[in-house]
Amino acid sequence: MGRTYLVEEGVGQYLTELSTKVKPYVTGLLIGQCSPQRDYVIRAVRTPPKEQQQEESLGPPKLASLDEEWITTHASQVSRMLPGGLLVLGVFMIATPELAKDGQNALRKLIFSVEKSLSKRRLWKPAEEEVSDRAALQICSATKKVVCRTYDMQDPKSSAKPADWKYQSALTASWVALGCTVNVNIHIPLLATSPNHDLEKNTKNGLNRWSKQIEDSVFLINGQVKDEDTELLEGQKKFRGNTPPSTQFSDVKVLTQLCQGASPRSTATVQVCSGSINLRGAVKCRAYIHSNKPKVKEAIQALKRDIINTLSDRCEILFEDLILNEGPQKKSFGREYHVLPQRLFVPVAGSSVMLSDYKFGDEAAGEIQERFVEMLDQPVQAEDMHIAEDISTVDICPVTDSPSDTQQAQLTKATLLLKLQQNMGLVVAAAVAVLASIFSFNYFSD
Repeated sequence: MGRTYLVEEGVGQYLTELSTKVKPYVTGLLIGQCSPQRDYVIRAVRTPPKEQQQEESLGPPKLASLDEEWITTHASQVSRMLPGGLLVLGVFMIATPELAKDGQNALRKLIFSVEKSLSKRRLWKPAEEEVSDRAALQICSATKKVVCRTYDMQDPKSSAKPADWKYQSALTASWVALGCTVNVNIHIPLLATSPNHDLEKNTKNGLNRWSKQIEDSVFLINGQVKDEDTELLEGQKKFRGNTPPSTQFSDVKVLTQLCQGASPRSTATVQVCSGSINLRGAVKCRAYIHSNKPKVKEAIQALKRDIINTLSDRCEILFEDLILNEGPQKKSFGREYHVLPQRLFVPVAGSSVMLSDYKFGDEAAGEIQERFVEMLDQPVQAEDMHIAEDISTVDICPVTDSPSDTQQAQLTKATLLLKLQQNMGLVVAAAVAVLASIFSFNYFSD
């Protein structure tokens, strides 16, 4: 028995409109949510056309001209605009009858490429019980016949399995929204052995450590700690009669554990550093979960991933902007102060779900509107764009001078004192304060 895809009716209308414009084919992404019982598709987004495709269309139609890199890049850009709980569920292709024979092979190749590209960017690992099937939807532009198949992303040699494709109205009308604000204050050391001050790599390593803290955090849903295996909506009233459903919002508090590891004992590592990166601010996070008896662990997992993704995506966007403005071969740096892009939310037409994007301070509303049209094929009104948060910053601090012999001796003495204090079971905070004024270092807990 294959998987079932419940699809918002608006998606069907969108695909029908696209099929009237096919010359000779069009590809795109399916956006939605996985669940153990079924999957939900809330949007379909066509691949943005490239200028050179107009010239290629003059030749004979062929799927061999599919630009795989262009499609996977689009998928990466779109994934940044999805709140927690939503992901790229698969790919679609609308093609003329003469291309139908090769369509499924092209879709299979595409879906694995897209998933590989997206998984490289993630700072979290999928759970063992998580759904790993992704959809490949093929539509004939002449007959409008729809064929949906799935492939297991954990098995590169997996064969196609049939899937049901069913349209449903008001699919997300009663979905649950969860929101939280997470205060961020991350100190990332730049090791002296790091070549060319690789800021992006060091930042990603630091975010990897921080993401583990988020994974181990305690989540209070509407002020309560709930068992992960209970139903999220347990005890809440259900809508009856003619009462229209609406999105239910849950406020979440994130409690980050200060001490990690099962053992109360810890060790300190002093490392020679060339500087540090400091990420500071408060980020707004949001996740959506289906209303078909969702479990608490599904909701928390969706919100955790949004917390991790939103900070990681902002750093990626910032470094991409720096590369464009300063070039990729920057080998030395002074103290730098950057502002991370702010998150904004935009409603989806015909849905209770909101999508997001990131805005630099000097970006005009028109640029954001153009990006939504290009990436999501969705017009957006300026008054519908809601900036959710204040400014968050990145402070890059180099160590300007090399340590003198006296400082090095002080550092060695302080290191020995630190180890002695640990063996005696004393706190290391005092030693950390002394060292911070002498040299940059990093403190890890086993």
